[in-house]
Amino acid sequence: MVDSEAAAAILKRALDYPYAVPDRSYLYRDGKALDLPAGSLDLAGRSPLLAYGANAAPSALARKLAPLPDIAMPVLRAELADFDVVYSAHVSPYGAIPGTLQRSRGAVAPAFVVYPSEEQLALLSATEPNYELRRLNEVACRLEEGGSLREIDAFVSRHGCLTLDESEVGVAAVAAANRLLPALTEREVQTRVRDLLEPQASLEDFVTTALDPATAAARTSSLRATANPAVFD
Repeated sequence: MVDSEAAAAILKRALDYPYAVPDRSYLYRDGKALDLPAGSLDLAGRSPLLAYGANAAPSALARKLAPLPDIAMPVLRAELADFDVVYSAHVSPYGAIPGTLQRSRGAVAPAFVVYPSEEQLALLSATEPNYELRRLNEVACRLEEGGSLREIDAFVSRHGCLTLDESEVGVAAVAAANRLLPALTEREVQTRVRDLLEPQASLEDFVTTALDPATAAARTSSLRATANPAVFD
């Protein structure tokens, strides 16, 4: 049983997903979004990684990359054509229902492309037990700083795409252009999932009890039963 202050903090962290992101490209270092250096970026030893959810937010990166505070990481604004960011059919270790990618012809998803070092990529991977690192081929990812990528790595859900009323659901905080799917905020999707799985529970109790790994696994199993597979080609 958690006290009221701790419960409020847990609820806030879950419902704030996918967290605030800058409206520009930036250089991440030690929890801060700094201006990019003038001139070309030194990307030696780094490969592009698509960040469409929390991995683009300085507050989330501060938690994930805390052991490497002095290593900077470029974070470039981008657009990914013919994809949407939808909710995944799982519950995260911190109680959120997070996002994943889904092919959606005509949609354009706002995203970032991060360039982690090998050490930073290892730390990011360790925080993604519900995701696998996948190479997306023949995509159109346009960078705000100029240029585009035809292939890029991305963390994608192992559990498929959440469905509600037989439809996938867009992440409202990641406002894709030309979106074809209904969209919900994190609070709204948590409420809908709570109503399906544990309608007797308050939203606070539903979210805070998800920090129990067995509870999260049981809920994820239920959500996976009606999930749609993600399409990348």
